Amino acid sequence: MVPTELVRLSALMERTSGIPDIKIGLIDGPVVTRHAGLTGGNLREIPGNNGAACTQANSLACLHGTFIAGILSAQRNFPAPAICPGCTLLIRPIFTETTSGREHMPGSTPQELAAAILECIGAGARIINLSLALMQPSTRGGQVLEEALNLALKRGVLIVAAAGNQGTLGSSAITRHPWVIPVVACDLRGRPINESNLGGSIGTRGLSAPGDNITSLSTDGQSITLSGTSVAVPFVTGAIALLWSEFPDATGAQIKLAITQTSMMRLRRASIVPPLLDADTAWQTLQTLSTRRRIA
Repeated sequence: MVPTELVRLSALMERTSGIPDIKIGLIDGPVVTRHAGLTGGNLREIPGNNGAACTQANSLACLHGTFIAGILSAQRNFPAPAICPGCTLLIRPIFTETTSGREHMPGSTPQELAAAILECIGAGARIINLSLALMQPSTRGGQVLEEALNLALKRGVLIVAAAGNQGTLGSSAITRHPWVIPVVACDLRGRPINESNLGGSIGTRGLSAPGDNITSLSTDGQSITLSGTSVAVPFVTGAIALLWSEFPDATGAQIKLAITQTSMMRLRRASIVPPLLDADTAWQTLQTLSTRRRIA
């Protein structure tokens, strides 16, 4: 099964590739913006952060940023999900290019993440993609991060975040926040992968999305296959971007309710496991809301 079909996203992708007015904040590694799969796309750099493009194409940070960017913004004739290439991708690098290894989910301090979130909000992002984990938690850092997430709530900017890849029960300062949509990675049968974190706040307010053996753009101009919750996040982010492109007058709260309503409509085996993203049902919900608004 194609990953986008698992979460009923294919029909929405046929309706639209997104509109430039819908801006996605990608807080991640730098991106190979000259990749043939991304050239001509709506990529924008948030200035003042040492550039959005990669300087070390073999770095983990560059690989991760380019891979996530491909899921969202690749041209649709390339081997990547390419969910919303018509939307504007605001690239805000947060990971250094000195890291090496095979980890698929770099981390950030709460202070660094808070600053990046504020910059994305200031640049006009409607959605922020957090395919990352927190490291070095602290009381002060947690407060600063909570303030940034609270501002996103106040401005109606949706935050989509990875549940984490430790295979444990629990949550973080990100996934506990009531405005954040946590994302669990699942296989193509809709079952959570072993590495994905689960938990009460994740199961109650989150979604599951494809995150097992997903193919997207690599830094060498080719493609690569990766797994993990960071891989699943852009499926939800991209679905939100397409929904907002179709219904640009909807509020953040309306979009969030439409895309997470399955958590209230479906019975679950356990509250720690969130339901699958269902993009088509979300579209139908917003279509009904839009019709009622016109009649009123």
